[in-house]
Amino acid sequence: MIFRTYPMVTNLIGRILIMKAMLTDENKKLIWTDVPDPIMAVDEALVEIHAAALNRADILQRQGKYPSPKGCPEWMGLEVSGIIKEIGKTAEEKSGLKIGDKVCALLGGGGYAEMVSVRYDMLMPIPKKLTLYEAAALPEAYATSYLNLFIEGHLEKGQTAFIPAGASGLASVAIPMAKAFGARAITSVLSDEMAGKIKHLGADVIINSQKEDTSKALENELNNGKPVHVAMDCLSGEMLGKCLPFMAHGGYWIVISTLSGIETNIELRPLLTRGLHLVGSMLRNRTPDMKAKILKELTEKVWPKIENGEIVPSIYKLLPMENAEEAHAILESGSHNGKIVLKVR
Repeated sequence: MIFRTYPMVTNLIGRILIMKAMLTDENKKLIWTDVPDPIMAVDEALVEIHAAALNRADILQRQGKYPSPKGCPEWMGLEVSGIIKEIGKTAEEKSGLKIGDKVCALLGGGGYAEMVSVRYDMLMPIPKKLTLYEAAALPEAYATSYLNLFIEGHLEKGQTAFIPAGASGLASVAIPMAKAFGARAITSVLSDEMAGKIKHLGADVIINSQKEDTSKALENELNNGKPVHVAMDCLSGEMLGKCLPFMAHGGYWIVISTLSGIETNIELRPLLTRGLHLVGSMLRNRTPDMKAKILKELTEKVWPKIENGEIVPSIYKLLPMENAEEAHAILESGSHNGKIVLKVR
């Protein structure tokens, strides 16, 4: 096996500080192995990780297609929960957080590990009544959903959001979030069985795309006076171009991934006459200040809805970190509905 060599980190008495992290070998296998502890800056907190949630980006990163941003650990993991073990002076002054606080965090990478050092404004308190394992599934998925529904998509009460791939971990967040803010929600799945499994999410319309053409279903919604105002699309591909003409005037189609293909045919006339917006959006390439703004609004506007039960995190499976291979296989198979979480402690 070939692993990167890391500089040794020592404490004041010269002891080498080592933790475990999930690295990838030359065969793309996941290996839970020793790496040095993270070095904490004055504007960061050192978090003892209890759980990390999976995202599609983890699969891409494992394949070598989605590396961590500069300055982040090379191993996977975009969202974690845990307990603050140390905190820098600047981080404590600006955040009000302290040692012993339970937090969840949005990361550029490095969540598949025992410890991580996090800038203070990427940390959020855990909503009341949630466990650390439930909280691990919040930062990336909730930030992505909030960004694309409300900031990029300008979704308002009474409008309609289309969130395809209803069985995905992201849809398990975005559908209840749209509903909690007074919008209608339409989603799509690949079977009646899966439609039944996600019924609890509260979507107003569930399209079985194996039986019904998604674009026809959205055309029917338009004809019935309930057009889509915002689409948060992780699939894209051929469907995008077919569906776009049936949006509401001034609607926003937000492309967040291309799981169903990177090409589509778009009729430009409807784009022009309906004043539509086709937007590409990635959370990962946002500036730190923009991410901090999103997380602040989450804690102010979304956390209360979690605490009062309007939004309920949907966890499909909790597995030990040592079973990360199994967790990735589930994510790749598409057989899950809800978020998959890895337990570190």
